[in-house]
Amino acid sequence: MTQDAPARRPRAFRLDPDGAPATTHATIEEQPDAYELETATPETENAVTEYAQARGIIARRFLSWGGVLGTAITGLITLALGLWFNTLIDDLFARSLTLGWVGVALLALAVLALGVLLGREIAGVLRQRHIAKLHAALTEARIKDDRDAARSLVSDLASLYTKRPETAQGRSVVLRTAREIVDGRDLIDIAERSLIHPLDEQVQREIANAAKRVSVVTAISPRALLDVLFVVAQAIRLVRRTAEIYGGRPGLLGFLRIAKSVGAHLAVTGGMAVGDSLVQQLLGHGIAAKLSARLGEGVLNGLLTARVGLSAMAVCRPMPFSVDDPPGVGDVAPFLFSAKKD
Repeated sequence: MTQDAPARRPRAFRLDPDGAPATTHATIEEQPDAYELETATPETENAVTEYAQARGIIARRFLSWGGVLGTAITGLITLALGLWFNTLIDDLFARSLTLGWVGVALLALAVLALGVLLGREIAGVLRQRHIAKLHAALTEARIKDDRDAARSLVSDLASLYTKRPETAQGRSVVLRTAREIVDGRDLIDIAERSLIHPLDEQVQREIANAAKRVSVVTAISPRALLDVLFVVAQAIRLVRRTAEIYGGRPGLLGFLRIAKSVGAHLAVTGGMAVGDSLVQQLLGHGIAAKLSARLGEGVLNGLLTARVGLSAMAVCRPMPFSVDDPPGVGDVAPFLFSAKKD
């Protein structure tokens, strides 16, 4: 009876310029550079990191003192509320058995409603986080031209809009193309044209309508406080609507995360115009201000609203702008420039 052969150790083979194996018995430990995975170049990593920083989606540390403080305060508030509800139920039972059971029923109903709302909030946050990770992964896959990763990612992208009837045609094109022999970069570009461009058009219409409403209301509003309140309300509505169009559906916590990412995006881009000239905007605002002070304020508030919408578009979009350049204020709200010259 023969003994089992000893397990072979993994070996690596290096090919010389003529194509013949030059080394046949070198182990991986002896030649670590002959058996290593393909890694991204520093330029690739920098490109992905810079875009992620602009969108405010860089992963944070798992533990921070701010998080510890928030957790501790939340725990104390929860304990205080629990003690208060316990005292309330005891007092109700002390007064009447019926009042006590009514209080218990109302408390159970409140806990159930709170659980449902909390579940929705968590689902919204997880969905938005998934979209942010999908954006970063698609950016990296397109830079590397990774076909396998692109196929998986575009299928995941199409699954975001399964319950959206208006995306049925785009989803069918993406899924059919993913089964064909197409390069990873081309597949991502096809997904952007077929599935995301129609959503971009909806978002641009929302930005244009919000900027138009803000500029008109500011021009005719009698009070500055009303202007501020209306601009803030329109900005909040625009950010939420943009996230919903791209599939985010954020709750309160999800909206706060998106608002923070929008603020980070505005801070990174600073005063630079996204696709148009800042000098042109300031010049146009000066012309409008000469015609009417209220008209100039309306144009300025409209520009600010449009910029918030464009930042929300960059943050909530599930994939980068690859086929076309990102739109600018002049693309989504050209009436702000034409009207002020008239």
